[in-house]
Amino acid sequence: MLKRFLLLLTAAILGVALAAPSFAAPGQTPQQIVQSIADQLGNAIQGHQDELRQDPEQMIKIIDGIILPHFDTDYAALLVLGRHAREATPAQRVAFARAFYNALTHRYAEGLVAYTRGAVKVLPAQGPLDQRRTIVRTQVMLDNGKSMSVDYAFRKTASGEWKAYDVIIEGISYITNYRNQVDAEIQKEGIDGLIKRLQTEGAGAIDQMKQQSSGH
Repeated sequence: MLKRFLLLLTAAILGVALAAPSFAAPGQTPQQIVQSIADQLGNAIQGHQDELRQDPEQMIKIIDGIILPHFDTDYAALLVLGRHAREATPAQRVAFARAFYNALTHRYAEGLVAYTRGAVKVLPAQGPLDQRRTIVRTQVMLDNGKSMSVDYAFRKTASGEWKAYDVIIEGISYITNYRNQVDAEIQKEGIDGLIKRLQTEGAGAIDQMKQQSSGH
């Protein structure tokens, strides 16, 4: 299940990054932000797994409440759309952000229920924090006892706050990987076609979770 959690962590972090404006706690370092997210997820989920499996909307609220405040939403959206961001209207960019968020977080919310305290180990910081960008390196324990590198790219905003904008699993950037998929789909179906597909996926994922929890 923790392999699914890795998928969710990637998807949810970038998905909620695109969903709405973010408000990071002032003065937190990138390492503190990631550790805080890991700790809060453990507190919110552990001991409540059965309830959360029965209530997918509550799982989404947990994702929104814990992960959402710490990401650079506008920057992540621009990176995912790439060159197509210039082609999209403001309304299309907003619609893409919301649809992308719903499709990814709703699809992988069930996997996050398996999250347990201690699954994520935040490694010591490397280099000074006076630069504009930095990487927070973590190790995530898998079910087989092995660990996987999951790193988070942060940038400092104009207000001086650190915001995450990418997740790198075993050296593979989620934004780069997803941007390649989006690029091909937009060329074929257009931005509106992509948005429609994501909207359909997001709605369908919640319905599927409800059916699974009810045993149907």
